[in-house]
Amino acid sequence: MKRTHTCGELTKKDLQKEVVLCGWVHTRRDHGGKIFVDLRDRYGITQSVFDPSHNKQAHETAQHLGREWVIQITGHVRLRPEGMTNSKIVTGEVEVLCDNLQVLDQAETPPFEVDDRTIPSEDLRLLHRYLDLRRPTMQQRLLIRHKAAQAAREYLSSQNFMEIETPMLVRTTPGGARVFKTPSRVHPGKFFALPESPQTYKQLLMISGCDRYFQLARCMRDEDLRADRQPEFTQIDLEMSFVEEKDVQNIIEGMIKHIYKKVINTDVQIPFQRMTYHDAMNKYGSDKPDLRFGLEFVDVTETVKHSDFGVFKSIADKKGKIFCLNAKGASKFSRTEIEELIEIAKLYKLPGLAWMKVIGKNTLEGSIVKYFQANIQAQLITETNAQEGDLLLFAADDWEKAATALGQVRLAVGKKLNLIKDEYKFCWVIDFPMYEWNEEINNWQAKHHIFTHPKEEDMDKLETAPGEVRAKAYDCVLNGVELGGGSIRINRKDIQARVLHVIGLEYEDAEKRFDFMFRAFKYGVPPHGGIAIGFDRFVALMCGLNDIREVIAFPRDKASTNPLDGSPQEWTPEFLKELHLKLDIVKK
Repeated sequence: MKRTHTCGELTKKDLQKEVVLCGWVHTRRDHGGKIFVDLRDRYGITQSVFDPSHNKQAHETAQHLGREWVIQITGHVRLRPEGMTNSKIVTGEVEVLCDNLQVLDQAETPPFEVDDRTIPSEDLRLLHRYLDLRRPTMQQRLLIRHKAAQAAREYLSSQNFMEIETPMLVRTTPGGARVFKTPSRVHPGKFFALPESPQTYKQLLMISGCDRYFQLARCMRDEDLRADRQPEFTQIDLEMSFVEEKDVQNIIEGMIKHIYKKVINTDVQIPFQRMTYHDAMNKYGSDKPDLRFGLEFVDVTETVKHSDFGVFKSIADKKGKIFCLNAKGASKFSRTEIEELIEIAKLYKLPGLAWMKVIGKNTLEGSIVKYFQANIQAQLITETNAQEGDLLLFAADDWEKAATALGQVRLAVGKKLNLIKDEYKFCWVIDFPMYEWNEEINNWQAKHHIFTHPKEEDMDKLETAPGEVRAKAYDCVLNGVELGGGSIRINRKDIQARVLHVIGLEYEDAEKRFDFMFRAFKYGVPPHGGIAIGFDRFVALMCGLNDIREVIAFPRDKASTNPLDGSPQEWTPEFLKELHLKLDIVKK
């Protein structure tokens, strides 16, 4: 090895030791003849001293060192002078007096400072990602990601799971996300798909008798990007045989608890809170509720439908919903701030928001107050637990639209009032609807996927009331972000046929579309279920981040390109000929 120690481990216990360190020149300072160099590697920073009275040759070489040069120093560990210690770093009490300096490689002046004081632009960071990753913060994030992966493997292995790799070149199946296609050279005109998830293969593993499978699976989806999406990402993917919903949930809770304790020494309380999909929507306007603050909705439909306010009366007559959010202490909001909340509601397809301010013990103020009789005002104050200084915000429309829009308003109010606590609040959202109505095709479609098992107690509604059928589906949520979702799968042909019939698909037709899956289903399928946790998102939230690119070594930008290597690239005629392809680009 070219070094005896890293740049992050020397302390007073190493005094007088002869050491060899390697790393990058972080800073160089000339103080009255002596030169001080902060040497950096991924483990930390060590101060080295070049004293001409001690070693003139090393001092002369040090005079020419530039930022990010790669060097090796040999020297002895000594205490820093009194008053010159740095309590912010592990090595802050010592320094290395250099006996020998060797330049391993020179470097051009980097396009930005390789430190955490000033963060360069995103374009510059991605173009020179290798420099960006040298920054201590980025090194720490990669280390947390590594430890989280190790901890996940450790826990799941202790629970008798086997890590099994599934193929990366697969056949595409109907439904799901848009996939990337890869042409086959040896089979002209045919293509592989890159897997959007290992869903079909992990179910085949259950049929294979591998009753507990997991994988840190690479997934590819040809989707438009945003902060929490990348075209390629990682899931902690698992599947279990002979289980029900809580069995899968208990495993995930145990794994998350283990990871948090192992990686960031944080105790996660289990079991997680569980709430139904309908409760989550009715209280928080989201199927991934942020539980770090309150501000739960109140359904005031039955109260306000008796008012003289035509909008509310009309919505109630159409079987819609009127939800009220009591923004505690928000009557101080200006008209401009309230208009900003109204614009948020409009972004989520609501015509607007009605509002009232509580200005006295039992006094409401606002342009619509005159339409509400005194008894109805009093009832509103009681139902919403309104007090002086509160702001009542009303969303009125069909159930899902009103709840969803007000849910986004709730998040904005929580941020404005600084109600969101710095903590980790996990929960399970369960009992999702089995189906949702698609107005474009005028038919029911699966809410999750067609292999999701209905609740036994709702089976008799499959043919008569599909909209009331609940699925054995569940999402794991952290701080308003869906970490992952899963379900118990269908393992019997008769149930599968009934589930498919609701969406207008007969078993025989599905058998043609999923032929290899349904062929396997003929040979004895155990009851099974699983889940996939978005690993990048999981690590990002553990680091207190929202953008998953901050915990991925080489992510893509918002246009799905990689500035670092210039991909995607144009292919030469020779390459296309090898694959028996011709390009006919259709401009949009």
